[in-house]
Amino acid sequence: MKKLLCLLALISVVCIVGCEKVEEKGAYKEGTYFGYNVEESHGEKYVSTAVIYVGENGKIENVFIDSTYTKDGVNTTKKVLGDDYGMKSTSANMGNIEGGAEWYEQIKVLEDKVVAEQGIDWLVLNDSNKTDAVSGVTITVDGYQKALANALKNAK
Repeated sequence: MKKLLCLLALISVVCIVGCEKVEEKGAYKEGTYFGYNVEESHGEKYVSTAVIYVGENGKIENVFIDSTYTKDGVNTTKKVLGDDYGMKSTSANMGNIEGGAEWYEQIKVLEDKVVAEQGIDWLVLNDSNKTDAVSGVTITVDGYQKALANALKNAK
């Protein structure tokens, strides 16, 4: 009986110690990385920016995407405009997002997906430079993809 108890105790210790979760190392160098893309649309130049933070474990922990924008003659960014960018009703009318979503809400979905997927390899664009890979995103994302790619290139 003592041998059986000792054997069970030993098996329990091995199972407990052997089940410790080991953190997997990510594919990137620790740091904060910046990428951008300049494009022209309707006679205006826009700069899309991406800032990516990689933690000491080599994994993407945070992504920030924004784009310059001129509204009423004032240079600003789409995130700064927030609800004043005025995209919610347009996206609602497209029928892809129930109730619609503002630009900053859609870009947040994209940012979160980049973190969850640890990169942009999954980001495939259609002929309209949009993606079906992210539910809740109807905006054109090619400029943001290029900015993200430039930032990630520096993080390798």
